[in-house]
Amino acid sequence: MYDTDMLLKEIEKLRNTMSAVALKQGITSLESIALSQELDRLLNIYEQRKKTKVCPQTENR
Repeated sequence: MYDTDMLLKEIEKLRNTMSAVALKQGITSLESIALSQELDRLLNIYEQRKKTKVCPQTENR
């Protein structure tokens, strides 16, 4: 499992890689699509973590 800082670094790295691949091979290339799907997966993990950290705080109010 990723810690948040590591997750954000991986997201940024993957974004850069995906952009470079998309520029070189096109956004519909299989590699671009695979990278995009992996980026989506990591972003979903990040968003879920943000929700779980915010919800407990709002319950205490």
